[in-house]
Amino acid sequence: MSKAPAVYRPGGLAGEGKPPVPAIFDTDLHSARRTLEFFVVSIRNGNTRKAYARAAADFSNWCEGRGVVDVRQVQPMHVATYIEGLVMASPSVKQRLAALRMLFDWLVIGQVLPVNPACSVKGPRHSVKKGKTPVLTASEARALIDAIDVTTPTGLRDRALLGLMVYTFARVGAAIQMRVDDVYAQGGHTWVRLHEKGGKEHEMPCHHKLEPWLLAYLNGALAGLCRGYLFRTIAGRSGMLTDRPMSQADVFRMIGRRADAAGIRTRVGCHSFRATGITEYLRNGGKLEVAQQMANHESARTTGLYDRRQGQVTLDEIERVSI
Repeated sequence: MSKAPAVYRPGGLAGEGKPPVPAIFDTDLHSARRTLEFFVVSIRNGNTRKAYARAAADFSNWCEGRGVVDVRQVQPMHVATYIEGLVMASPSVKQRLAALRMLFDWLVIGQVLPVNPACSVKGPRHSVKKGKTPVLTASEARALIDAIDVTTPTGLRDRALLGLMVYTFARVGAAIQMRVDDVYAQGGHTWVRLHEKGGKEHEMPCHHKLEPWLLAYLNGALAGLCRGYLFRTIAGRSGMLTDRPMSQADVFRMIGRRADAAGIRTRVGCHSFRATGITEYLRNGGKLEVAQQMANHESARTTGLYDRRQGQVTLDEIERVSI
């Protein structure tokens, strides 16, 4: 981290490689430093940091447009009016409000503000019983994976990655952080070690179909390698794997290409395979509390959002209208 300048100047605290502090939080050295510390010190997840930084910057721009140029001038009425005027989905509005609450709490603890102006502001009501992640049927998932040409390093990689997300309910973020030695033998079976949110490690035995896919990838595309990232990018058109890990955007583009090639019309994404695996597990008699443990969810309610059995029952019933 670059050192803070000895003499304060607006925008100078962020330093090289650091995003600028939003204007209303950047009026003096103490508030600017404390704001920067909130993002650098208190938030470990990169995606959360980016989302909260966008929320702070957007609120700062909104305040400047209304003559509020110092964070100490912000009142609950400002926050409430800003939240009320957001034109976005309720979960996004709630995330913006949560970001401001946490940031203002940090500033209160740091004695920049006497009270949190966002504390008393209520967000929109939002109740979800079923998630919105597109889910593949079992036949669609099989068709997509079977359509992959596994005579190439890319094909071996993609089959192993998609199979991992289906059979272990792995988050894409956990999958792309895996290292080669996170696939290991134990008790005569192959196991995987997933690096989940909050630095948690989650170990799972491999499904009998996933095991040969992972071993084929390790012994083929990654033959002789015992270190480095497991799922790697491809070097241009050479078809050869690099030593760089895939990003979530890389996985999303790969899934889109594979779905198009297999003729899958469902608009699938990175989380679709996790949701598909959970749904099929529960459809075949699995227990919700075990699915929760396998998915490494804190709450069974979260696991239930991935369960789409009810949606398919509804479709079967609607087809009874024979006109």
